[in-house]
Amino acid sequence: MRRFLSRFHSRALVAGAMLWCAPLAMIAQGNPADSIFDVVIRNGRVLDGSGNPWILADVAIRNGRFVRIGKVAEQGRREIDARGKYVSPGWIDMMDQSGSVLPRSGRAENKLRMGVTTAIGGEGGTPVPAARIPEYFARLEQQGISINFGTYFSETQARVAVLGQSARAPNADELTRMRAIMDTAMQAGAMGMTTALIYPPSSYATTDELVEVAKVAAKYGGVYASHIRGEGAEVVDAVKEAIAIGERAGMPVEIFHLKVAHQPGWGVLMDSVRRAVDAARARNVDVAADVYVYTAGGTGLEATIPSWAHEGGRDSLRARLADSTVRTRLKRELRTGSPGWWNIVEAAGGWGGVVLVNAQNPDNARFHTKAIAQIAKETGKDPADAAWDLVAQGNGRVMAVYHMMSEQDIETALRFPWTSIGSDAGAVVEVGVPDATGLPHPRAFGNAVRVVSRYARDRKVLSVEEAIRKMTSWPATRMRLADRGVIREGAWADVTIFDLETLDDRATYEKPMDLPSGIEHVLVNGVIVIENGRHTGATPGHVLRGPGARRPSAEPPR
Repeated sequence: MRRFLSRFHSRALVAGAMLWCAPLAMIAQGNPADSIFDVVIRNGRVLDGSGNPWILADVAIRNGRFVRIGKVAEQGRREIDARGKYVSPGWIDMMDQSGSVLPRSGRAENKLRMGVTTAIGGEGGTPVPAARIPEYFARLEQQGISINFGTYFSETQARVAVLGQSARAPNADELTRMRAIMDTAMQAGAMGMTTALIYPPSSYATTDELVEVAKVAAKYGGVYASHIRGEGAEVVDAVKEAIAIGERAGMPVEIFHLKVAHQPGWGVLMDSVRRAVDAARARNVDVAADVYVYTAGGTGLEATIPSWAHEGGRDSLRARLADSTVRTRLKRELRTGSPGWWNIVEAAGGWGGVVLVNAQNPDNARFHTKAIAQIAKETGKDPADAAWDLVAQGNGRVMAVYHMMSEQDIETALRFPWTSIGSDAGAVVEVGVPDATGLPHPRAFGNAVRVVSRYARDRKVLSVEEAIRKMTSWPATRMRLADRGVIREGAWADVTIFDLETLDDRATYEKPMDLPSGIEHVLVNGVIVIENGRHTGATPGHVLRGPGARRPSAEPPR
């Protein structure tokens, strides 16, 4: 011990005693020989995740789990002084888009830098077929990931595997095959079944079809999670359809990114959604929702085209867009509507509310951050033609931001006790590059932080404790993630340490990839992954398998 202290003292002298002037929320090396804890976080304002006020306490971690909360006299191998900072469970992103990027890079730095330690992906399903999910999970585990990750499997994946891009309903034999695919996915570890019902070919599925496939996921304890069929004037009916699917199938229901994208319904329809959800919960239907906290959404520009034109896939769509007669019909349906299609142009208040952010074509990159109405003016085209020409010319999915929600409705939704937080954004391969969706949107870099800094601290829409609950114990409970989302002895040690005063989401629509401030340290399964705001390179994340997974007996429950 004397030799260790002597070496430590010498280094401090050489450094000009700067160690003693370091920021309070710092990490120090303990004495490995004498330590019974891997990490001790000291003097922090500990929020346990359940909505309780903070307590002043030390938190000790060993073997990936919390082992003591209170006064810790013993030294840890690593020591973090969190004096004046908040220590909360790691934050959970309930609507993530990282499934395809994590095999390429498991760092998930944008997630971790905004305090997220666990992500639930799969709106569009897994990036592999059902039979290959075990291989996909094994790859993530072997190469390492920095966050915990679980995923749903999409009903559309089962549908396309059997019907291709056809708009027709499956026959009895085809439905049986679709159900078998879902069964395979659930046994492989999917967390449930998803749909994205504004996008073809998912939009071709009827309620009855969805119920029959959902019954398979329900058998294994899965959740039905849906990007519902419409989020504008029809949002209440679309929520009721999701509820009906879960109720008939016998499973919980999660409404993805709850919103009212319809200006005449702002301040009115969100409360109607609340009444529909509360009524369902009153009759014992387990339904809830997640939200992101921005007034603009983001998706492909092809969403502005009625669903029937997408049948057969991308090449068929391009062929139809090249036909002037088809375009005339499509433009007419922008005014009149089209069966099975949500008019996102109307939701955005017209083409002035639709902003191009990724043209997927260098020749059209000059139009980035411009509204379609402005692009039409510059090119001398009708706005619909300007948009659809961009879609046809894109070498990939052309992406746009749609300004269509209100701050009032975001605040209303945050006050519902059953809402959690989801970004609808993925991890990035490297900082400064958009996520795998190709959509530069500030929610990918700031969503979780914004909930606490803007809506809890600044606007007092909800308390800091409640904001943390919505990102920790509630989503963990919702997804049946045992021993996560809370700071208590025996739970997995996912931790986010933040400075409430400096916490700020700095990403904007103009600079969507700016990283937030105030997230100082993040631990995943007891391992420091963000240290003084920087990624350590550690990859301690777990793959979170759903309730139907057949786990080897030697594998610990996760």
